[in-house]
Amino acid sequence: MARLYEPDSIAVSAAHWIDGEIVEAGGASATRLEVVRPSDGKVHAQLPLADADTVDRAVLAARRAAPAWAALKPRERGRLLIRFGELVSAHAEEIGRLESVVSSRVQAEAGPIDVGTAAEYLRFYGEYCDKLEGTITASGREAFSLVAREPHGVVAIITPWNFPVILSTWKVAPALAAGNTVVLKPSEMTPFSMVRIAQLAIEAGIPAGVFNVVQGDGPVTGKALTTHPDVDYVTFTGSSQVGGRIMADIGASGIKPVALELGGKGAQLVFADCGPLDTVADHVTWGVTRNAGQLCYAGSRLVVHEAIADELVERVRTRMLALRPGATWDDATTLAPIISRKQVERMTGIVERALAAGAECLTGGEAFEQEGGQFFAPTMLAGVRPGMEACDEEIFGPVLTVETFADEEEGIALARAGRYGLSASVFSRDIERALAASRRLDAGTVWVNRWGRTAEMMTAPFGGFGRSGFGKEAGRQGIEGFSRQKAIWIDFAKTPDLAHSNDPRA
Repeated sequence: MARLYEPDSIAVSAAHWIDGEIVEAGGASATRLEVVRPSDGKVHAQLPLADADTVDRAVLAARRAAPAWAALKPRERGRLLIRFGELVSAHAEEIGRLESVVSSRVQAEAGPIDVGTAAEYLRFYGEYCDKLEGTITASGREAFSLVAREPHGVVAIITPWNFPVILSTWKVAPALAAGNTVVLKPSEMTPFSMVRIAQLAIEAGIPAGVFNVVQGDGPVTGKALTTHPDVDYVTFTGSSQVGGRIMADIGASGIKPVALELGGKGAQLVFADCGPLDTVADHVTWGVTRNAGQLCYAGSRLVVHEAIADELVERVRTRMLALRPGATWDDATTLAPIISRKQVERMTGIVERALAAGAECLTGGEAFEQEGGQFFAPTMLAGVRPGMEACDEEIFGPVLTVETFADEEEGIALARAGRYGLSASVFSRDIERALAASRRLDAGTVWVNRWGRTAEMMTAPFGGFGRSGFGKEAGRQGIEGFSRQKAIWIDFAKTPDLAHSNDPRA
């Protein structure tokens, strides 16, 4: 392997970004968190934890900036966001290193793919600024009725560690495009890249206070942000458990709208007429090993027709064995490290309990250490069925469960099982079968004859059902969620017609 950069050479700004400037202090408590590199286990920096006072400072900065940003002409706001996207694109290598050095994202993808996608989201929603239209509703000649779209105001954004730049910008971009100001809390494990991106917003001409970043954990910083009385809207991506706690905190502190993009347990439903098995095996393997399976829409359940199961499983196994573990800064790495020892212990426990319950390990099944980094061998578990933890719960690692079926109804029933509903895949060359199965699966996104998103899919909404949350990211729906609708009724009649009013007070 060749190193793409030396990790010790990556200087970071372990600080908050508030009202257009670096804020080093962690607040009155001055608590600091260690940011550990998962590739080698070394501490890269100490992160200041934003307490309630620091969060309040960021929220008030966003509140002060909100009226002028919302009042800006949409096309001018769009030009600023497009310029912002161009600057992010120009700094892709630098931002990618800030991302990959402390995350599970390999530099070969983090710079060109992750940061490139983030820049495209900013440009995409910059072009949307003057296309978020209201409507005129039907009324008689003596009245005029319209529905206007307005920004919520101050938006709190909380994002996870697995794809920090992508998952942050696909919220930040539409929030800003709709006229909101933002306070972002990235994961405390991957905090650096978004501070640099926020600095570029100022270079693009976006006013100070419009885009702020606070650092810290969920219990202190996250809770202070989501329950702040001056935050008007909350959007979160992360685990279903944390999403539930955020809803409870908001409900206890005051009512405000919230959008949650949570966990998943995606089925890859493969019919016997799926086409070339090598192509299907590529998708199935990539669906559970990309980023070492640390993604919410991982295709972690293979539901395959028994006639082709053995052959497909062997092809997937061969591909899993060919993956090469390594540091995120090494150019030949194809199996990323696991973000933390805690995550390794969790997935190890799930696999061990599955084996104790009668599952069969077809390959992998254990964690290992390499040059100080934590890894988990790509794993396939056969003999699992709905009701088993390994089959029902999100593992968030490179672990694929294998279930077989004899007929179409059984296959769809297996793919539908479970409480998650984020994404799924269907493989069949019979378009009628594929479409019929797609309509019957409980998933917010269904891919046919492929797994995973592409850059072009930013035009389509993404979000789940059930335990996978609610609200949509990307597409037109992604920006509509960051606005609220106001009905305005203008009455031209000299004498209002109160007799036909539905208002009981009339």
